[in-house]
Amino acid sequence: MSAVRRAVEFLVTRLLRSRLGIALALAVVVFGVIGAARLVAGPGDPAAGLSNRPSQPITTVDPTAGDDGAISTAAPPLPVTRAGELTPEQTADRFVTAWLGEPGMTAEQWHAGLRPLSTPALVEKLAGADPAGVPAAQMSQAATLRPRSETFVEVLVPFDTGRLRLELVAPDGRWLVDAVDWEQE
Repeated sequence: MSAVRRAVEFLVTRLLRSRLGIALALAVVVFGVIGAARLVAGPGDPAAGLSNRPSQPITTVDPTAGDDGAISTAAPPLPVTRAGELTPEQTADRFVTAWLGEPGMTAEQWHAGLRPLSTPALVEKLAGADPAGVPAAQMSQAATLRPRSETFVEVLVPFDTGRLRLELVAPDGRWLVDAVDWEQE
């Protein structure tokens, strides 16, 4: 009996007063509560839970409403140019020539060449750009024009090291480059 008494005394005086003893006691209580809850609840449905999927697809459109495809598959309207102004192709060609620049060209000369072919917003974006940072040397193919509307055109210019994408706008019939994007190959 003295061995049992010493074990109880050790449990009460030393183990339950330490952090480890308290953690063990809490773990026993938590697992006891979980076990009792499972016994009371009975066997669970293995299909229930977070992995339960709907039996039919979830739709956001009424399936009887008709065709939800493209509204129109007609070609976009041709770009409109004011009389006496450059066409989108001519504007893009001149912009690309100015964008490539010439050897020994200063940043001021480069910006001056781009300014008459660019929108004020693009001129502002290119204000800190340096012509030495232009990542292309020569065109590898002819530019491709993609009309989007009468006043918006996208031009893709393939180069030896990537592709230049220009967005041209003409709200008043005069075509100007509004955005420049370089895609590395």
